[in-house]
Amino acid sequence: MIVSDAMTCQVRTALVTDRVSLVMRIMLGVRVSGLPVVDGHGALIGIVTEGDLLRRTEIGTERRRPRWLEIILGPRRLAQEYVESHSRRVGDLMTTNVLTIDETAPLVDAVDLMEKHHIKRLPVMHQGRLIGMLSRADLMRVFLNAMPREEGVADIPDADIRAHIYQEMLRHPWITHSAIQVEVTKGAVDLHGVVTNDVMRHALRVLVENVPGVVSVKDKLTNASLITGDI
Repeated sequence: MIVSDAMTCQVRTALVTDRVSLVMRIMLGVRVSGLPVVDGHGALIGIVTEGDLLRRTEIGTERRRPRWLEIILGPRRLAQEYVESHSRRVGDLMTTNVLTIDETAPLVDAVDLMEKHHIKRLPVMHQGRLIGMLSRADLMRVFLNAMPREEGVADIPDADIRAHIYQEMLRHPWITHSAIQVEVTKGAVDLHGVVTNDVMRHALRVLVENVPGVVSVKDKLTNASLITGDI
């Protein structure tokens, strides 16, 4: 799956000259936590988010520090913070070092970027032009669409379910598949054997629950660490 499969195409934007109050109304109206900021030609030049609007003098949330710390920070830092808490123009508050991603990039690359930089959204670009936004909500939407349908799973033979479980187990190096036995009766799975820790026990349950046709999982596994005293 690539970024364009998940992104929101109809993007609301803010102009660098827009008033902060207008941008707040837009964000509340369309229920988004950030807006890309463009210039008069539509080129992306920044992004303004809820985080940029937290420190405001109107609601008494501007930064306050002891005098000695203000001296250490210096006038440049204090002046910038004054602008951020008092300015009514988006251009003074927005983040200008904007991370973006191309529409053809694998979706996993976008998630890696969002996770690494602790951001909630990414502007999506096509040949240097803003064409969409990818947010955490978009990822949730494609996740739901990708979930396998459960209709008709009762028709899958037990032998096929069992074979599928073993195939999945072979794909993962954290499973000692020779130590696990699987029994399937009318879609109900019993797991027997030995695992080395409870994390593996939980992971095996999750693996089996994701196999089509499985209606329940009964854990009859033995935790070897409880026998040997290892953790």
